[in-house]
Amino acid sequence: MWTHRSWPGRFLPHPLPAHERLRAYAGWCTAVEGNTTFYATPARETVASWARQTDPDFRFVLKLPKAVTHERRLIGADAELRAFLHAIEPLGPRAHALWIQLPGSFGPADVPALARFLRELPAAHRYAVEVRHPAFFDDAGAAGTLEAALGTVGAEWIPFDTTAFFRTPPTSDAEREAWTRKPRTALRTRALTDRPIVRYLGRDDPARTVEGWQPWLDVVTGWLREGRSPTVFVHTPDNAAAPELARGFHDQVRARLPELAPLPEPAPIGPSTLF
Repeated sequence: MWTHRSWPGRFLPHPLPAHERLRAYAGWCTAVEGNTTFYATPARETVASWARQTDPDFRFVLKLPKAVTHERRLIGADAELRAFLHAIEPLGPRAHALWIQLPGSFGPADVPALARFLRELPAAHRYAVEVRHPAFFDDAGAAGTLEAALGTVGAEWIPFDTTAFFRTPPTSDAEREAWTRKPRTALRTRALTDRPIVRYLGRDDPARTVEGWQPWLDVVTGWLREGRSPTVFVHTPDNAAAPELARGFHDQVRARLPELAPLPEPAPIGPSTLF
């Protein structure tokens, strides 16, 4: 997301027209998860507006529509896929990766369908797959089969790290809601490509979020030293402080690796409260 009900006046100017909010967000972070594309393919003109609001090196990780991944389970969804690819074309190089998030019921027996689907995708894009079935995390054979399927087309495996979130019981309404919806999978830190993508879920308490991401500092710094270009998304159940937390993570990585380029300096909105 690039807007949230608690962000205007804190991270984004207020009032701010909807067609200018992405530009303001891009002053805080240089990547965004395109989660809305899961629910509906945007109009091509809307996507062109996204491109106008961002620099060419801004990263969109766009989720494929649920009609493709969840309803059709990657089979017989050619029309929906074509419509999606046509709509996002104006992003050009900003389409950093197309995100194939699969339902929790999509297990090892479904990997052949995923492999066929990946082989038929246009080579012009990079792809990243998020799985949630426990077998991929608990069974080395299942993980290996999935990695082999991804490797044939150079696709990445996106880990969604919820380990810190589930470490202790929820303490807020947003955390209690997330407790029932978010997947509980083992931690995975292995990158398959030169562009790893991490999704991390912390807690509504910023200090606990920062505490939970400490293992990722070593991982991400190691990737950078290997010449990889990782993208890290920081979530909390309420997402109220997500842009500032994301910048805090970047600052902590940069403290270990000073040659890492700084993030852009956002326009002043209000006093910083976390870092």
